Amino acid sequence: MKRTRKSLLLALGWVLLSLATTLLVILMQLITTVTAQQTPGSIIVESTSTPPQGSADEGESQHSQSSRLSPEEIARQQTLIKADQLFLTGKISEAEKLYREVKEPFTAKLTNQEPKAAILDPEQLSPAGKVYWRESTAGIAHNLQTRTLVPLQLLVEQYPEFIPSHIRFAEILKQYNRGKEALDILERAVALYPNESTLIQAKVTALAEAQKWMEASLIARQFALLNPNHPQASEFQNLADKNLNQFKSHIRSEIRGNAIANIITGALGYAVTGNLFGPFSAIDSTIMLLKGEKIIGESVAAQAKKQLDLIKDETVTAYVNEIGQKLVKVAGRNDFEYEFFVIPKEDLNAFALPGGKIFINAGAIAKTNSEAELAGLLGHELSHTVLSHGFQLATQGNLIANVTQYLPFGGTIGQLFALTYSRDMERQADNLGTRLIVAGGYAADGLRNLMVTLEKEQKNFIPLWLSSHPGGSERVSYLENLISRAKYNRYAYEGVERHIAVQARLKQILKEKKEQEQKKYPSQ
Repeated sequence: MKRTRKSLLLALGWVLLSLATTLLVILMQLITTVTAQQTPGSIIVESTSTPPQGSADEGESQHSQSSRLSPEEIARQQTLIKADQLFLTGKISEAEKLYREVKEPFTAKLTNQEPKAAILDPEQLSPAGKVYWRESTAGIAHNLQTRTLVPLQLLVEQYPEFIPSHIRFAEILKQYNRGKEALDILERAVALYPNESTLIQAKVTALAEAQKWMEASLIARQFALLNPNHPQASEFQNLADKNLNQFKSHIRSEIRGNAIANIITGALGYAVTGNLFGPFSAIDSTIMLLKGEKIIGESVAAQAKKQLDLIKDETVTAYVNEIGQKLVKVAGRNDFEYEFFVIPKEDLNAFALPGGKIFINAGAIAKTNSEAELAGLLGHELSHTVLSHGFQLATQGNLIANVTQYLPFGGTIGQLFALTYSRDMERQADNLGTRLIVAGGYAADGLRNLMVTLEKEQKNFIPLWLSSHPGGSERVSYLENLISRAKYNRYAYEGVERHIAVQARLKQILKEKKEQEQKKYPSQ
């Protein structure tokens, strides 16, 4: 009994100490935030897009690739190389002709017909369309729900080119507490008319009202980046910054709200197990989250670099970093220091840490067919970082991880939770990743072609209803529809010759590494 009372007193003392520590951490965070706002950081590494000079490795690489390819595949590869050379010298139309010769048409049927030219003036509507518009106006004036919503529903279905109908319909739906439907209306409209500034502004506003500030920020920033000459480009940039700051403020508030609970669970662990690791990890994780996603990424990446056997060859690392930094320039978030690392593993895989730290396996280079495909993979992972998906999961999983570490196998559950992107997150990363490679000057189907490669690699599929990630064929169809609807150019730079050269270099590195391991462990 005395021992139990002593343990409880120790636990209580620890809770009081922890609370004091938490208050100190929050105070320090506030000071840090003010300082950061006064001196914002922006670190982007400049990169060049000049292909490397020919070398012996290049000749060897083509020979190595050729030995594994059929005559048809070799001919296709050579055609792409020639098309890339024409593209880089400015002979775009000649290059496009060759790209079209070897690229098969998409298999997916468009889910939407080609949209008509957008109209903003109701006088341009047909007589029936004008009646619908007048009826909705009268319904709003008399505060009649059905008289307002029905004609607006007919307008967006029969005259989707009339932009004001989408905006009005969404506004009315929000008034009737149907915010999810309002966002769906604007989502479909923006998919049809991605360059209509009034639609983009309405969607940004709706997302912000739904407290989806990060998505609002990204949409606004993407419009500003992809339409730099638009008269409202600077206005959308400011809108992006405003929503990003709101998101950061919300995340800090959530973390502070969970800070005491996290530390109390640590003290509980101390009282139950007598192990000081629990309280310290609770404090450490809370301090880490309060510092933000940039610090989390840097801390975890530092540990990863110590534990992982990274490839340090300048040819390989410079190639990956150049592609990555090219995409960073059009990603719209300069509050991170972006770094790209290559792990000497042969399977095609990659992962992104919060704060701009991205790791890819050597197999991602070896098994992709072009620089554009590798850019698609990097663009997808970069999108997870830009959209703060990992950090969002970290803030959600922090309390869960601390609680479950005292239960049998609880730590494993917490880790799985923290590492699983939702289906929506994967879809967003596919969408933004495709936009990034287009803005970076690559063929728009780089990510789509990568998914085709993954689909061929994957022997056993997880059923769609059991997975939080879009499946192979579904994902390919989605990307094909995205590219077709947005009219992105899939007949642009592929980067085949240079990719083959780097593949050959990488193959030699992995071969030498394997030989060294065999000498070190001859019995294996």
